[in-house]
Amino acid sequence: MPRDPPVTIAARMGAGVEAGVIPVEYRLVAFVAVIGCGPIGGALAHKLALGDRIREIRLIDPHPGMAQGKALDILQSSAIDGFSARVTSAQALQSAAGAAAIAVADSGQTGAEHAGEPGLAMLRQIAAVETTAAIVFTGASQRELIARAIAELHIGRSRVLGTAPAALESALRALAGLAIDGSGADIQLQIVGTPPSPMAIGWEEATASGAPLHSQAPPHALAALSARVPQLWPPGPLSLAAAAARVVEGIVNGARRPYSCFVALEAGPARNSVVAMPVDLGPRGVARVRQPALAPRERTWMETAIELKPF
Repeated sequence: MPRDPPVTIAARMGAGVEAGVIPVEYRLVAFVAVIGCGPIGGALAHKLALGDRIREIRLIDPHPGMAQGKALDILQSSAIDGFSARVTSAQALQSAAGAAAIAVADSGQTGAEHAGEPGLAMLRQIAAVETTAAIVFTGASQRELIARAIAELHIGRSRVLGTAPAALESALRALAGLAIDGSGADIQLQIVGTPPSPMAIGWEEATASGAPLHSQAPPHALAALSARVPQLWPPGPLSLAAAAARVVEGIVNGARRPYSCFVALEAGPARNSVVAMPVDLGPRGVARVRQPALAPRERTWMETAIELKPF
């Protein structure tokens, strides 16, 4: 299966053929593999299908019939939701070979996130058949699995990342929007550390409709939002799936904005520590880890998070 599908050129015809032709380039990725059809995996497959930016979403779950039933259910909604993406299913983990990206979700049988020794054994099988695709961990309890994938399976740290921090970031954006009587969609912020604690929220560089957030919300309101983080973790399946879908689409189709993700640090005394950081995405996973602008107290919290929970 080709790794880089051809670019399709779409054209809009106006009154004059030459004047009205507007070239638009977009890539139809071969397929994305979603490992596990539990609450997160099923919601992720549906979210990716709705986005209609990926040619095929392949739900993979070893329990007979579960992935097939969920894939069929999503596919049958395509005429109502208006998407043309294919949603297929498979039982064998080897079916992930050739994927543009692999999302590790949760078991269709138990609903538990893939983690621990069973998660590592599953990941070992995947790594044996797919050596280049980014591996996206969608759950809130998979930080240790990311660390073990790097340390024990020797998967490149730029290939593995976890998207649960982006779901927490979304919750904070929604609450910040309410605090200023606005919309969470207009809020931009990033989180660093190891949610739910210790961690830091980049209030210093957070914005609302392009303006500094701290100019629109008093310090005590932002402090109250920070205090609510333990209640917001772990995020629910729909939030986790929505965050994972955005990151997967960013990996396979490109993304201009950074996302808060679990990543393994590359250098320094905290090398290989898995923490939430803002990252730029590339076709093979993490293109760059950004250093957020933090107030002195926020930076202390970030350093404490790395020190206390190194993995």
